[in-house]
Amino acid sequence: MWIADQWKDYEVLDCSKGEKLERWGDFLLIRPDPQVIWDTVRDHRGWKRPNGHYHRSDRGGGQWEFFDLPQQWSIGYRDLTFHLKPFSFKHTGLFPEQAVNWDWFGDLIRRADRPVKVLNLFAYTGGATIAAARAGAAVTHVDASKGMVSWAKENARSSGLAEAPVRWIVDDCVKFVEREIRRGSRYDAVIMDPPSYGRGPKGEIWKIEDAIHPLVKLCADLLSDRPLFFLINSYTTGLAPSVLSYMIALEVGSRYGGTVSAEEIGLPVSQTGLVLPCGASGRWNC
Repeated sequence: MWIADQWKDYEVLDCSKGEKLERWGDFLLIRPDPQVIWDTVRDHRGWKRPNGHYHRSDRGGGQWEFFDLPQQWSIGYRDLTFHLKPFSFKHTGLFPEQAVNWDWFGDLIRRADRPVKVLNLFAYTGGATIAAARAGAAVTHVDASKGMVSWAKENARSSGLAEAPVRWIVDDCVKFVEREIRRGSRYDAVIMDPPSYGRGPKGEIWKIEDAIHPLVKLCADLLSDRPLFFLINSYTTGLAPSVLSYMIALEVGSRYGGTVSAEEIGLPVSQTGLVLPCGASGRWNC
């Protein structure tokens, strides 16, 4: 497992009974997590004194209950700054486990010692975008949500990257990739974090089981003559790390050689010493 264990402003304090207790800077949140199927004693005092608690509904979805939590606050990772705010479906605008991937590709970009163009698809609030930009890459950030792209721009400004070479694109990711192929555009690296299910800005339907492999094939056609890396993240239950590695090996490794690997990614749990699984990633690098 690849473990994001370099955080100072974020921490999984404990996990029990389908929920996790997290520290986000100075604030404690309790959120549901389907991986936490064990039932242990909740003796960490944070369980009784959270700043926010997301309650899952038996009918689907859920709602927040707040206890002295600001509408927005910030945390840092290394020299990056992220704005956080609780919004629907339990999220805060950041997936801290992805830091293990930011460190991996950031090191590749810095060691490349050449200009690197990165395409970040389903780019959300820009964690990977600003990590790649900080490492020195020129990034094209694509997401179907105008609100998420605006949030990503805020994160870039807060990290001192307002003038970094980032293109901010609000578009359906598949259609954008198809147009880039027709335009003859090329990228040295691709990052994608596709949802299990979603809709584009014009109602385009995305189902990961049907769409992920065709998209990987399309993105392989966008790679330059000297590609640096290819990264797929998945939070879809049942999409095993081996499936990610097979797709990358078939479409990228077969063309360029290099190394393909895939693992679960996770976060350490302070109270127990366990590692909480948080999805999977597939990687290729030259």
